[in-house]
Amino acid sequence: MRRVPLFDGGVCNYEAFESRAPIFEKIMDALRNDNINSIGVMGIGGVGKTTIIKQVAHQAKQERLFTKQLYLDASWIRHSNKLRQEVILDIQEKIAEMFNWKFEDWFRDESKRAVELKKRLKKKKTLIILDDNWTEIHDLEEFGIPSCKDDEDDVNECKIVLTSRSDEGLLSKDMIMGAQTCFAMETLSPDEALTLFKKTGAGGADFVVEENITELIKECEGVPLAIVTIANALKDETMDAWKNALEHLKNCAAVDGKKKVVYSCVEWSYTHWKDDDVKSLLLLCGQLDYGDISIDRLLQYAIGLDLFHTIHSLDQARNRLLELVEILKALSWLIELDHRPNQDRHNFVRMHDVYYDVVREIASKDPRPFVFKEDVVGLEEWLKSDESKMCAFLSLHCKVVPELPQQLVCPKLQCFLLRNNNPSLNIPIPNTFFQGMKKLKVLDLSYMGFTTLPSSLDSLDNLRTLLLDQCHKLEDIALIGKLIKLQVLSLVGSTIQKLPDEMEQLTNLRLLDLNDCKELEVIPHNVLSILSRLECLRIRLSNAKLLPKDIQFENLTRYAISIGYESGSGITNRSLKLSEVNISLDLGDGIRKLLERSEELEFEESSGTNYVLQYPLGGESFVKLKHLKVGESPEIEYIIDSKDQRVLEHCAAFPLLESLVLNSMENLQEVWHGHPIPRGSFGNLKTLNVEYCDKLRYLFSFSTARSLSQLENMTIRWCEAMEQIITYERELEDEYDEGGTNVELFPNLRTLKLEDLPQLINFIPELETNASPEDSSFNHKVSFPKLEELKLLYVPKLKDVWNPQRLFGSFSNVRILKDVYMGFALCLAYLGQSAISLSI
Repeated sequence: MRRVPLFDGGVCNYEAFESRAPIFEKIMDALRNDNINSIGVMGIGGVGKTTIIKQVAHQAKQERLFTKQLYLDASWIRHSNKLRQEVILDIQEKIAEMFNWKFEDWFRDESKRAVELKKRLKKKKTLIILDDNWTEIHDLEEFGIPSCKDDEDDVNECKIVLTSRSDEGLLSKDMIMGAQTCFAMETLSPDEALTLFKKTGAGGADFVVEENITELIKECEGVPLAIVTIANALKDETMDAWKNALEHLKNCAAVDGKKKVVYSCVEWSYTHWKDDDVKSLLLLCGQLDYGDISIDRLLQYAIGLDLFHTIHSLDQARNRLLELVEILKALSWLIELDHRPNQDRHNFVRMHDVYYDVVREIASKDPRPFVFKEDVVGLEEWLKSDESKMCAFLSLHCKVVPELPQQLVCPKLQCFLLRNNNPSLNIPIPNTFFQGMKKLKVLDLSYMGFTTLPSSLDSLDNLRTLLLDQCHKLEDIALIGKLIKLQVLSLVGSTIQKLPDEMEQLTNLRLLDLNDCKELEVIPHNVLSILSRLECLRIRLSNAKLLPKDIQFENLTRYAISIGYESGSGITNRSLKLSEVNISLDLGDGIRKLLERSEELEFEESSGTNYVLQYPLGGESFVKLKHLKVGESPEIEYIIDSKDQRVLEHCAAFPLLESLVLNSMENLQEVWHGHPIPRGSFGNLKTLNVEYCDKLRYLFSFSTARSLSQLENMTIRWCEAMEQIITYERELEDEYDEGGTNVELFPNLRTLKLEDLPQLINFIPELETNASPEDSSFNHKVSFPKLEELKLLYVPKLKDVWNPQRLFGSFSNVRILKDVYMGFALCLAYLGQSAISLSI
């Protein structure tokens, strides 16, 4: 069979079969055709449209057909309760982000923004993939996406690929989004279906014969999603299970027809899972709003619903949650989001829209049904039904300004999600509203527009999770002090100015999220101190004085604490960001202990000391630190102070540090000050950025540099006094060196940028007494065998960059060479022989 290039990340991620090759090539030909700007791909749900379109995107990237590519999953719009204007803004913002275009400089009106976006996109060689769109986006230009040329002389460099479950909206000449060419995705042939089924590993048992498999996949009708679903479910199953699955599919097919085959496979697979935790998590994913599902939000719901009742710590609960998520990924029920940034990719998942529909249908048939009401209209009648008396989960969306009933009587309700489609409107919640739901464990009122909490909230004696995110009008939350069983409280983005004294009563609280509460100015002295069970804290404070000095964080295992910054979020589990903080005066013992345990540290405009970190500081001494960033702190002379003689007896310092960023440190003299650094320190450092450090003469000593074997990216800019990147301090290093001076430095460096360094003489000096005068700035210890990009800009005192005799061994992999001064004409002559691309 002919193989089509695969893109790793589709739902099924199956082999590219013979039947797929022609459509793949036709789509690629259309992308290469200058006369085609819009392409449609259609097919039934689960046939593989997303998979092949991601393969196409991957191939287009390999061929460099476009300078930018943007993947947009439009299926969330179909299930979204956002207003039309919000949907348009969301899409427009995603497009603008791709080019770093700032909307604040543009028109506020979405139609005028659309005109501007369309004008700009036409000039860019851009591929926009709009996946799983039905009729939600029927006018591309309403969103600012140019769908075709306006006239023969018009230039449109932007291309659009649309996928849909039907051809409606793709071929209609009456619609602006009509695709110029459209391709239909067909189902797999019997041989291809059999190959796909076997690829999952199902059918390996002795009792399974080819006839069993052939008969089963025949009922799947060649739909890849159906085949993968049923095959995964039958792994390690008995012969009775195989017979049961076949009978189920035959009966369903006879009743519902071809279009329901995927639903039948999904339903049977769910029913026969043995792991109740997996089932519970899947139902929970189906309950949440469609789109990207946050792992953090799943954890908050899971804790409230006590899904992991035998687990007693948040870390253990999160680990169990991640384990279940991986199981669902392996079964193809959840998808990892490859279109998100790397730091977010593992924090979000998404459910295939076919699975999403089936899961909601399954949940609605549960003995304790899950109910989804898209509008308040008819709610009074529903409350008279038996379903309302048995309902365990209720999701209620307000599309218009409604009048909520005085009381929502749902005696078995455990989870309630109330949404306001227009947060700018204030939807009053009657004070008696919550009195009829005594068993409620999870309450999500995020994005609601109320100013105070309804008084009946104190009747929720069993409430464990309360989510009040983005409640921009909320002022008084004193009532939550009566929710003594509360374990999770989230107020992200709320406008509260003070934490109430009543919070002292929340002694069972384990997770508190106050991130992005920009108006929070008062924290009573004992409120945080008394929360002794707190394991996870996210908080943003305007200044350090809001945090009591005597506060201890003994049980915190996860935190994102931001003082003086706009946001408290981080990219790790333990993040501490301090801005405009006097390190000597403002930090209490509790925060100092968090410094040692942090995975991410950021300091800006620090004062009160001439160093940032003291090493060793205490028991943990930064062994978990992965990212360190220091900027705009004129009092700082040293990043790390190691005057203590004990440092020589210590193990490697900062063993997990991945990135070090120093910016605008006008009096910085040394990165490491004092006794020589322990051998092997900084051994995991991958990224080093130093800018505007005018008194820094060198970065590292030789003994430190030889530990940087994992360094991949180095950028040094605008450092007026920098003479050498690496120096050799013989009096400090001779006895420590032990003959290691022949070590090859930076074997994994891929990017090197040296810019505006007027005093830079060389990268590293020669150490041997018999060094030849022709030795270059990059001597034999710096081989850079993996260097791919080199940029040198305004380094007037730098010697010849390459010794011609060593050029090809040291820089043979360089593919991007930028801004090299013509003073290096000799070395450029040699470069001309090495097929290195120049951009000067």
